[in-house]
Amino acid sequence: MHKYLRAIGFSKLKNKKQENELLSIALENADERLYTSLDYDAMLAEYNKYFGENMGISVRGEYDENNHFVVDYYIPFFRGTQISSYADISVERHAEKESYAGVCDDVKVGVSLIFYLQNIVSYLKREHGNKLPVLGTSLSLSGLSTQGKIIMPIFKNEQDLIRRKQFSNNRNQLLAKARKGDEDAIENLTLGDMDTYTNIAKMIVKEDILSLVDTYFMPYGVECDQYAILGEIIDVSKVVNPLTKEEIWQMTIECNDLLMDVCINCEDLYGEPAAGRRFKGSVWLQGMIHFPE
Repeated sequence: MHKYLRAIGFSKLKNKKQENELLSIALENADERLYTSLDYDAMLAEYNKYFGENMGISVRGEYDENNHFVVDYYIPFFRGTQISSYADISVERHAEKESYAGVCDDVKVGVSLIFYLQNIVSYLKREHGNKLPVLGTSLSLSGLSTQGKIIMPIFKNEQDLIRRKQFSNNRNQLLAKARKGDEDAIENLTLGDMDTYTNIAKMIVKEDILSLVDTYFMPYGVECDQYAILGEIIDVSKVVNPLTKEEIWQMTIECNDLLMDVCINCEDLYGEPAAGRRFKGSVWLQGMIHFPE
């Protein structure tokens, strides 16, 4: 049973029989059917069934010599609605199956983002057509979450917002220079981080950590595409899975100046989400690469 099925409204699945029934529904009533050839004379097929706005199940497998579809694996998905990054992206195949991970080095986050690639058929078609690398791509990130809570926002006036934006722009410029080997930029970043650490160490004695840290994006657990995030909610909506009638929160979140969408079962979220409040939780990061036409 996939751990993140509950994030799209399937928290009541209990056994393999119910799981197989769900996969049969997804295959027989697929909203999208995608195909591409593989290197070893096989046909990869992907069937996508939506169970609510932008969320659903992808079933992937291959056709054998008798034209019979053999299921390899399935994943729950949630399509991002925002453009999260225009940075360069590299893609690597997972070792155990025909699935792929993407790596995005966006200076805004400060770490290399590793995500589960959603549109592998589009990628494989370009790979087999010798059309890689592709310039001018963009990336939409999304996250499925099974645990989260709502945190009240930090009060910021207009001057604070302007000062924060200037600081973020200056830091991004320094990070870009540091990646190119600029020693002065590396030194300035190191000194800045030391000053920040010193200030927080003094303030944390009397203040709560969540009143000092406005947002963060950190690796979580042992799997490379899972992250702990804290970000400001920009937009929020509640959708209902038409099959199970479970209610799902879908939120657009700004985290480290990065826009992404998060999907979580209402039963797994502590608190009431609203624009301006903050979401704190762990997510399985997924991404869709938009290739230029």
